Amino acid sequence: MYHCRYYQRLDDGTVECQLCPHHCRIANGRAGCCRSRRNHDGVLVSEVYGYPCALAIDPIEKKPLYHFHPGTTCLSIACTGCNFHCLNCQNHDISQAFPEVSREPADIILPEQVVALCLQHKCPGIAYTYTEPLTYIEYVADTAQLAHEKGLWNILVTAGYVCREPLADLLPLIDAANIDLKSFSDDIYQRISGGHLTVVLDTILAMHDAGVWIELTNLVIPTVNDDVDMIRRMCRWLVDNGLADVPLHFNRFFPRYRMNHLPPTPVQTLRTAKQVALEEGMKTVYLGNV
Repeated sequence: MYHCRYYQRLDDGTVECQLCPHHCRIANGRAGCCRSRRNHDGVLVSEVYGYPCALAIDPIEKKPLYHFHPGTTCLSIACTGCNFHCLNCQNHDISQAFPEVSREPADIILPEQVVALCLQHKCPGIAYTYTEPLTYIEYVADTAQLAHEKGLWNILVTAGYVCREPLADLLPLIDAANIDLKSFSDDIYQRISGGHLTVVLDTILAMHDAGVWIELTNLVIPTVNDDVDMIRRMCRWLVDNGLADVPLHFNRFFPRYRMNHLPPTPVQTLRTAKQVALEEGMKTVYLGNV
């Protein structure tokens, strides 16, 4: 068991996790909403540190990052867990899963082993992806530190739902990130994902201010977040906050998980979103999943 950072022990034996704005108060033996951080006798522990559920070599464009060393590959790594519960999650089998508690110590892949794998396969960087890497931030940070020492890049693929202090601690180790900006409505964030828009916007600005190369993804879901006026407000906010040069990816939705009742996004809807983004001053806009 790996002792987590970013929590406070309370007088009644519960702990309050201070990693993300949920601030889960966790009774002994129970886990927070991300499922991977558990109270063990008053100590918050990570049940996924060193136990990735996925390892793969991906083109960097799959993250998607189109303007950060295009044409290269990255070693992608993920652990189970997420602090969002998106009804449309395409990786729900791992993001919404509980950690496997019966693993043997021999199954562990420590940060130095992750870096060694990256070097062995001649990948210039590591991507923390597929689930929500901020929920296993200690594993990310320790791996990223060693990766930088070996001259490797660190790439974060995230929904950006995190408190300011842990984010500030991590940012010096991150070279590039794709942030999932799910909509420009706090109501939609609460209903579909279980979070708040303003936190994600703060994360985007903090990453940009820290010099991290960022690209944004907006999955356009029919009847949910495809309102043209809302897309226009989102793009206007990005431009007004100095993010006009940030590549924006409008991705096509396909029925998944608890949104199997909705149709795929019409391609024309994405074309309209791109036109709106360009009209508002975004410089680089892509359509994905088409």
